[in-house]
Amino acid sequence: MSDGQQNRLTSNDYADLIVRYNNDLNLLTGYDPNESYTIINSTYALVHVPVNVFKNEIFNRFTWFSTQKCYGLLDSSSLEASGILKIQNVPSLALRGSGTLVGFIDTGIEYTNQVFLNADNTTRIVSIWDQNIESNSTSEDVPFGTVYTREQINKALASDKPLEIVPSTDENGHGTMLAGITAGNRIEKDDFYGIVPEAEIAVVKLKPAKDYLKEFYLIPKDAVCYQASDIMFAVKYLTKLAQIQNKPIAICIAIGTSSGLHDGEGALSDVLSYYGDSPGTVVVTAAGNEGNAGSHYYGTIDRNVGSENVELKVGKNVSGFSMELWGYIPNLYSVEITSPSGETISRIPARINEKREINFLFENTTLLINYVLFEVSTGKQLIFFRFVNPVEGIWKIRVYGSGNKIMYYNIWLPIRTFISSDTQFLNSNPDTTITSPGNALIPITVTAYNHQTGSIYIDASRGFTELNLVKPDFAAPGVNIYSPGLKNTYQYSTGTSVAAAHTTGVAAMLLEWGIVKNNLPTMSSPEAKNLLIRGAKRDPTISYPNKQWGYGILDLFSTYLSFRVE
Repeated sequence: MSDGQQNRLTSNDYADLIVRYNNDLNLLTGYDPNESYTIINSTYALVHVPVNVFKNEIFNRFTWFSTQKCYGLLDSSSLEASGILKIQNVPSLALRGSGTLVGFIDTGIEYTNQVFLNADNTTRIVSIWDQNIESNSTSEDVPFGTVYTREQINKALASDKPLEIVPSTDENGHGTMLAGITAGNRIEKDDFYGIVPEAEIAVVKLKPAKDYLKEFYLIPKDAVCYQASDIMFAVKYLTKLAQIQNKPIAICIAIGTSSGLHDGEGALSDVLSYYGDSPGTVVVTAAGNEGNAGSHYYGTIDRNVGSENVELKVGKNVSGFSMELWGYIPNLYSVEITSPSGETISRIPARINEKREINFLFENTTLLINYVLFEVSTGKQLIFFRFVNPVEGIWKIRVYGSGNKIMYYNIWLPIRTFISSDTQFLNSNPDTTITSPGNALIPITVTAYNHQTGSIYIDASRGFTELNLVKPDFAAPGVNIYSPGLKNTYQYSTGTSVAAAHTTGVAAMLLEWGIVKNNLPTMSSPEAKNLLIRGAKRDPTISYPNKQWGYGILDLFSTYLSFRVE
């Protein structure tokens, strides 16, 4: 890889467009001389264009599919509830992750933490790829950042100043928490133990999304935010590492976005499904925490009326946000906007490449609207809104529809970590709020429940997908879970991220049983998912699958009972 390519991957002067080229390099050519590309795999590549070109041409020259989406963190006695201890206490099983690898794509890991150390003070971490630390040594699999090996980490641990030798750590704590829940050591004095303490650990610390993406989506500067391509590179790296280590791997994805159609499509979903369908790889994703956020509106337009009014409450001191309206073919949709003071922008007609920059007279607010009549990856219509310095109050969006079919549409606000909690639809719909890539078909998608009360986590996102595919797949413990914090502390964590970490440990147990012990040597995400669905606990008073619980509650012991040989 040339220095120019590496610099463009990390430089804030270049935008990275995701292009589905299907191994045809001709599809990556034809750009101006200042543009270049980086291959991700045989299906996807990044085309690097100057940021000013992206800003000027995004809705004309480039497609919405190629625009990177931004992903945020999905957070804010469980082993017994999931039947894990029962399995580990069966002498013929005793599954603790031996011979497996667990991978985390997140905020990094505090490798000095006691929950990741062997008894001799060496590390259980095989590798850390820190995408934030520049290196002169890059490759096709590691096109930027720095990889630290087990040997380097052990050298650091033997030093009085480990961070001078391996300077990668976790300043946020989210990645450390996930890895600890999944694979932390048993620390008896602190009454803590992870699910698979004999698994080895691999970590990718994601670099922050480029500035142009935060500016484009109007995401707060201090928000933890990652871009799709870096996650795609991370998945590729972890699966390649597992092959080199000759170990099966369970990968935890506990980040998500509300951008997109919520139908399971998209570049990142495709990549996760591709690798997750490979023998020896299980991908686990979190469902998201948007069910109670008021961030989704579902509307239908009566043909006799021709329009419907949507009310959006904007909170105090909001600097800006984006919003996506998706309408369904062959109908056409258009909008009229009324500000809280009553100033109305009349109906903007549905035309190809229609765009408006609206400056309201009575509010210091700018509204940018772009129409995409036919979004290439979905065939649906997109109306993309960007509110800059929106005034507090109730905004009214009158949605017009024309056509002969049922005129229904969805509107999604960003995930709650990208927008204030008091900005929401007044008549919101909690369904179809599972974040991407949780809508992807192949990976296991997990929601969270309170294992002490038996109730669903109130903020958990709800299914199904926009195509009515069943998601989430099931629920796992995710409320007030005792977990590692930074500097050898402990905390109680809640969210579907926690449930995903819990399930990643269970997936490693299945991989140990299936591949390491040669009971199901072709196990991948679909097989692991189906086994866990088969054993899920179900309330006889509830119909399954459903939008909150999927197929029920994770119970590994029942899964074992369902496939044991008498």
